[in-house]
Amino acid sequence: MTDEVTLREKRFNKLITVISIAIPLVVALLFGYRIPNAKPLSFLPPIYAGINGLTAILLIAAIVAIKNGRQRIHQRLMTANIILSALFLVMYVAYHMTSETTIFGGEGPIKYIYYFILMTHIVLSISVIPLVLITYSKVYLDDFESHRQWAKYTFPIWLYVAITGVLVYVMISPYYPY
Repeated sequence: MTDEVTLREKRFNKLITVISIAIPLVVALLFGYRIPNAKPLSFLPPIYAGINGLTAILLIAAIVAIKNGRQRIHQRLMTANIILSALFLVMYVAYHMTSETTIFGGEGPIKYIYYFILMTHIVLSISVIPLVLITYSKVYLDDFESHRQWAKYTFPIWLYVAITGVLVYVMISPYYPY
């Protein structure tokens, strides 16, 4: 690796570290804050669940594209997925800043299944942030071999997060007060 590439990679890594720590912290802080007298944005959950579903579809399409040698399409789809994930995050935070937390009302085994899916979704959604950013940065560093290696781990985790985001919505939606 040349000194210039090493320096660029160090800069990327610092930025990735800052973003990977800042996003969960900011989300946690904002999640606990309610905008006084704000009308609940109750229309958002099905929209951001749909964004999760679309992300899952586009992730699969991106893998199909790269397996078929369609690098430009793969790149565009992955960029779209990052944009969709950011859009999801903004809507998710906005909803929770204007609405009370909805409690899952299911009983019996389904309750444990729901909470397992929810907890793994939350933990992996936090861990996927640096994975996505590292994987994406490898392309800009022209390190396609490292990009492929990171993508082997990033893809299934990101896909799981996207799919479980939809499942969490489907399971909790009957209990929304709106």
